[in-house]
Amino acid sequence: MKQLKIEEELKALTDKIPENRAFISVPEAGMLFGITNKSLYRLIDQGKIPSANLGTRLIRIDRRVMEGMFGSARSLPQTESGSRKKLYSLEKEDCYSIGEIAERFQVSEGSVYSHIRKYSIPTRQIGKHVYAPKSEIDNLYNGNDFI
Repeated sequence: MKQLKIEEELKALTDKIPENRAFISVPEAGMLFGITNKSLYRLIDQGKIPSANLGTRLIRIDRRVMEGMFGSARSLPQTESGSRKKLYSLEKEDCYSIGEIAERFQVSEGSVYSHIRKYSIPTRQIGKHVYAPKSEIDNLYNGNDFI
């Protein structure tokens, strides 16, 4: 959710930048091309990106030069047509507990926790037990996606 909110804010800001503007500021270039401001300032200092200094905090970069170096301005992923998030049932009957996973697949509980973090598998805590979706755990350990 946080990532979607950030992408929406970034898209709103990039939409405000006119496409016909030949020279853009460093922060605008960073948003459009997905490069940090620090990297852009470093490339400007090294002379790899030509710029015009119009005063304090008024460095402008030629948009055509940026497009030549980094390709066209990035298109942000569409929230509706982009990758869809998987929906899981995290009800107790549709999940394994960490202990059940360790016993069933003959791995330590510590390994189970590290695999859950590594592969971003959702979990739910009910009381003192942590549960993970059976479908994801079965795919992980039966599909040999780990190791």
